[in-house]
Amino acid sequence: MAISFEQALAGPGPVITAEITPPLGADPSRALAAAEALRGLVQAFNVTDGSRAVMRMASIALCKLLQERDLEPVLQLGCRDRNRIALQADLLGAQALGLRNVLCLTGDPVRAGNQSKARPVFDFESVRLLQQVQALNLGLDPFGKLLPDGGTNLFAGGAADPQSSSWSGLKSRVRRKAAAGARFLQTQMVMDADALQRFCLEIADPLGLPVLAGVFLLKSAKNADFINRVVPGAQIPTALIDRLAGAADPREEGIKIAAEQVSRYCKIAKGVHLMAIKAEESLVQVLSLAEI
Repeated sequence: MAISFEQALAGPGPVITAEITPPLGADPSRALAAAEALRGLVQAFNVTDGSRAVMRMASIALCKLLQERDLEPVLQLGCRDRNRIALQADLLGAQALGLRNVLCLTGDPVRAGNQSKARPVFDFESVRLLQQVQALNLGLDPFGKLLPDGGTNLFAGGAADPQSSSWSGLKSRVRRKAAAGARFLQTQMVMDADALQRFCLEIADPLGLPVLAGVFLLKSAKNADFINRVVPGAQIPTALIDRLAGAADPREEGIKIAAEQVSRYCKIAKGVHLMAIKAEESLVQVLSLAEI
C-alpha cells in the first residue's frame, strides 16, 4: 500500500511533488493526463487555486478528481477570493471529500491577473488561515465552541521564499506559520542553492518543518525574462538566462537546468516541488536526468 504524503515527509526522502494547473474551462482531461504521466514518480500533486488571478476550475474539484484516480492531491487554498466564512466552508468540504493536504496561501494580488474589476477579499491571510485549520482540527468552531461532529484531520502547510530580501522578516513569518500549525513548507522557485541551504539550516530545520524546494522548468531565455518581470520575487540569474539563450535547443537546456537543481536541492531540503506550466510531460525527463 502506498504511503501518504504526510508519511513520506516523515520518512527518509526525498519527497517529490508536482504542480498541476486546473483548466481555463470545465474539461479537466488535460490536467488529469498531465498528472497520470507522473504516476509513481511524484508523491503528490499540488493543485493551484486561482494562480496569478486568472479564472480557472476550482482547485477542490480537480483535487477530488485526482483522488478518485488514486493520485494524492494537495489542495491550494488562497485568501484573495474568499472571506473567512467561505474558507471555513471549503476546509470542512475538503474534510468531507477526504482531501487531507492543504497548502494555505495569501494569494496573488488581483493586479497580477486579467480581470481588473475583480474585488480582492483578503479577510484572512496565510497565517490566519493556518490558525483556522488548526482550530478546526481541534474541533473548534469560529466562536471556540465544539463542532457537533468532532474535529477535522487536515494536514496543512505554508509557502516561503528562501531568497527573500528580508531575512529577519522571513524568519519571523515562518515562525508564525509554524506556531499556527504549518507541518511543511513549500518554497517559491529557488535559483540560489546557498540561500536554500541557509534557509533550511537556520529557519526551517530548527522548527522541524520539512522543506520542498521549488524548481521551475524554464523553456527559453524569453520565458525566463518574462518570469523575472511579472512573477513577484522571481530572481532567475543572468547566467542561466544566457545559458538558455546560447543553447541549440532551449527546451532541452531548460530540462537539464531543472534536473541539476532537483539533484542538488534534494541533498539540501526534504525534497522538491516541480513546476512546469503547460509542459508537465517534460518533468518525466527532468526526474530521469536527476536520477531521482
